[in-house]
Amino acid sequence: MGTEKAVGTEKAMGTEKAMGVEQSVGVEELVGAVRGGRADEVPALLEGLGPAERRTVLAELKSLRTEVRGWENKRPREAADVRRALYVAGAGCHPGASAAATWLGGRDLVPWRSDGCAPALLATVGQAPEWMADVAGRLAARPAVAEHSYELIRGLVERSGCAVPASDGYVLGWVWALVSTRRARWAAEGPPLLEQLRTDPQTPVLAVHALSMTEAPDALTWTVTEAAQAHWPTAVATLVGEGLLDRAEVIDTAVSRLLRGGRPRDLRFPLEVLRLVEPTAAEFLERVPDLVGMTADTPSPIAGYAQEVLAGLASDGTLSTAALAEMTGAVLFRTEKKLVRAQLTLVGKVLAREPGAAAELLPAVAEVFGNEDTDLQGRALKLVGRHLSAVDASVRLELAGQAGLLSPVHRQAAVALFGEVAEEGSGGPYEEILPPVPEPQPVGPPASTIEALVEDLLAKGVSDDPVRFERALDGLVRHAHRDRDGLTRAVREAFTISVWQQPHHFTHSSHGVHAALAGLVGAVERSWIDARLTWEPRATACLHEVLTGIKDTRLWEAAALIGTDALPFLLATPTLSTGAIDPATLVERLRSYRDAGVEPAPADLAQALLRVRRTGPAAERAAGDAEALDTPAGRRLATWLRTDEPVAASVRILRREEDRMLELWSLYQRLVVEIADRAVVREEFPPAFRWLGGSLEATPRRCYHWIEGAEHWAPILPEDREVLAVCVLPSLTHALFGSRESSEPLTGLAEAGGRGGRAVSLALAVALGNGDADDRLRAVDALLVLASRGELDARQVGEELGRLVTEGSVKPNRLADAARTTAATGAYGTTWALLAATLPEALVAEKPVRGLGELLAVAADCVERCGAGGELPGLDGVASGSGSSQLVVQAKRLRTALLQGAGQGAAR
Repeated sequence: MGTEKAVGTEKAMGTEKAMGVEQSVGVEELVGAVRGGRADEVPALLEGLGPAERRTVLAELKSLRTEVRGWENKRPREAADVRRALYVAGAGCHPGASAAATWLGGRDLVPWRSDGCAPALLATVGQAPEWMADVAGRLAARPAVAEHSYELIRGLVERSGCAVPASDGYVLGWVWALVSTRRARWAAEGPPLLEQLRTDPQTPVLAVHALSMTEAPDALTWTVTEAAQAHWPTAVATLVGEGLLDRAEVIDTAVSRLLRGGRPRDLRFPLEVLRLVEPTAAEFLERVPDLVGMTADTPSPIAGYAQEVLAGLASDGTLSTAALAEMTGAVLFRTEKKLVRAQLTLVGKVLAREPGAAAELLPAVAEVFGNEDTDLQGRALKLVGRHLSAVDASVRLELAGQAGLLSPVHRQAAVALFGEVAEEGSGGPYEEILPPVPEPQPVGPPASTIEALVEDLLAKGVSDDPVRFERALDGLVRHAHRDRDGLTRAVREAFTISVWQQPHHFTHSSHGVHAALAGLVGAVERSWIDARLTWEPRATACLHEVLTGIKDTRLWEAAALIGTDALPFLLATPTLSTGAIDPATLVERLRSYRDAGVEPAPADLAQALLRVRRTGPAAERAAGDAEALDTPAGRRLATWLRTDEPVAASVRILRREEDRMLELWSLYQRLVVEIADRAVVREEFPPAFRWLGGSLEATPRRCYHWIEGAEHWAPILPEDREVLAVCVLPSLTHALFGSRESSEPLTGLAEAGGRGGRAVSLALAVALGNGDADDRLRAVDALLVLASRGELDARQVGEELGRLVTEGSVKPNRLADAARTTAATGAYGTTWALLAATLPEALVAEKPVRGLGELLAVAADCVERCGAGGELPGLDGVASGSGSSQLVVQAKRLRTALLQGAGQGAAR
């Protein structure tokens, strides 16, 4: 018996040993397939592995995943194949749903449009339904992951029998899959979308969720003309009619989405669905509060639709007076004239039928008394006048108080209607309201510790904010000088150094402070840095390129010297938020350099000279102190402070010739900037700065690149406003064709020191006519700042505008919007001074200027409010015309206001 037992034990040990060999072979084959990037082989290799073996494989997968991250630059295709295999193997090796979802949702592993999802789904065979449902839910909850893992999530949902995950990412993947199926199977003549949706069991959940999405998938926004068979609104409405989609749920979801507002593009799908479903009056009555909300805060097309629906209910007599009054107040507060006119018409019809509703409706109508359009004010006043007898004394008093918001042109009619009109601010002389003169804020010191500095460097947007950028750069230089090794270790831990070592990474951009960081850790060859330090712009370079070149040269100079005794700290770090440097502070910095036996870095000193404040007693004292330093840098600073215009520039516009082709020239193409000749700049400044001495050709500047870094332009020249204006003019004129965020440097321009000339006036004029509303608003802010500082030449700006409006470079409606915004701040006199110089040339133009009536309306409002008088050349000829066009009506109004103002002035 003992012998038999021993033999049995030996056999068992042999069997286990044999099994271990087989298991080891299976693990090796699987890991080999993954390492070879053979993702399609992975599911079959997983079938023979048990839990313990899969855990062994999982450890190998994690190690390989880390290894592959370093292949991207040298072996990108191989890395992509291995990541795909890792994705599939990880799906089958993770025993826990949370860990599996984390693996499958990894940023480096997520597939593109479900590529690799089919084998990953096969790899999950054998997992419990609960595991599959948990993983599907976790992946669906992550938008970017769900969109690209749609096929895997759908497979897990179908196998587990769990609820369909209604998430934005999953719907995006679903929509893409439907579009891809049509393209793959039927190309352009694919199956109708309706058929696809009808046969998909997940449609009832996903189609309704698609209606609620904040950002609609592209396919949902296609029109019938673009793809009749793929028109989602039509298909959804049809399914509602067939009962496949719940009618009430679809209507509620569409209304709710429209009520939230957003981009018109994203609202197109729910709006079209609602139109095609055609809710009944009873269904709309259940949703009146939502419809009223739409009229208040949604984009114009949505508000117009809601207004149309509510108007139908009001016409039928089913809309309550309270709801109509609330709707009226909401619509009449909007700026769209079409909606306001339609609402006034609707209220007029209702009041004609129900006079008793006047007490509730007329106070809402009085909202229009404060509208910027005097024609709409007049319509509202007439409507109130027709039904004023139907209200009691308290409502009449409320309306009389609102009448104080009316433009002076309606004052006589208001007095006739209400008697003495309560008018805010009446009884005293006109007083111009301008913003307080902005004072530049001091720039704080850099971070005091390496840890705090690294936090600043990692903060989002540090390179986009000039003040934060300069503080971070100065802190980097200071800490590198004190403890280069410690700072280098911290930078290596916080940043991905390999990115800076990629070929051509810094060829076209310094990437903010990263250039200096790369120099600190030795990620860039010194020969390459030296080549950047000798860069000088070509004679035909664009002004954006040369401005950015100054900033980049400073960064590469810092990269070359950082951590050495040659750069203990930066001379050019601003002391004020405008980018300027206090002259006494710069003298002290140079004294510290002298005492340490350090010669200033050329680009750092050059930028410091451009930034130092050169006016006032402080500059005079600093010049003497600088000279007393008895160093070359001190003498340069003293001379610079005593020079009236160390840099200067001017601008001119080429005249259009008779040649037909040249008539098509835009302002952008005709703008010529000239940098004045300054020998000292060309001889003493580094190559990147010499264009400020006049080395650029005086020709129209051409820009064929994406404009970036505009926020740093003003701090480069904070004491030379006219030169800065010359530099930003090309981008401003180019923006007349629709580019955005071009007027960002205007804030710095307005706050800059130095004189202003034609370039400043032309920059303001062009920006006031910008196509983007936000850019125009920045221009208004700059104009008001200059006005508050007493440095606005309103006449010169107006004359530039007159030429631009007459030739068509600036559209009157855009200028009118900017002028209206300026006036609304209380600066009616400033606005009129601007328009008084703008209008004469446009009024006498050979070809009538389209839209000039809107500009005349703003001018008339300004004159009526500030009491200006006198004559305006060319106005009589237009005001004497016949007809009721806005041009003639507003010209007559302006002439009357000027005559009244002149009469009041004579009486005084």
